[in-house]
Amino acid sequence: MKRLAGISCGAVALALSCAALAQTGGGASTGVYSKAQAERGAELYATHCARCHGASMEGLDVAPPLVGGRFLGNWTNQSVAALAARIRTSMPLDTPGVLGLTASAEITADILAANGYPAGQADMPTNSQGLQPLTIDAPPAGAK
Repeated sequence: MKRLAGISCGAVALALSCAALAQTGGGASTGVYSKAQAERGAELYATHCARCHGASMEGLDVAPPLVGGRFLGNWTNQSVAALAARIRTSMPLDTPGVLGLTASAEITADILAANGYPAGQADMPTNSQGLQPLTIDAPPAGAK
């Protein structure tokens, strides 16, 4: 009987943990990057991305904007891992693949910050497994 009670308590704890995760969802609006990480990303963005996407991420010529409705329309409900992987494997356009895991995560943090997502206390993970559960959810009210 005690074992059954222990299993029941464990199941309840697991259900509550899953409910808490579902509630936060690992969405970018919960603060999935640190301010310092976004600042490092801004420096990398200026060096590797601004010449095509613009200094304010507004998009230039054929390079799409990385802020605002068009960006959010394409990336909302996508994983943060997918955005970081896109940056890592296909950017910059003239030298794709030169950005590593850390650089692509930091640039991703800068893009999230520019779209009004809040910073959290810790750096966003840099590996795909750590990034996969994180999603680009609807931005907080009042964000760009």
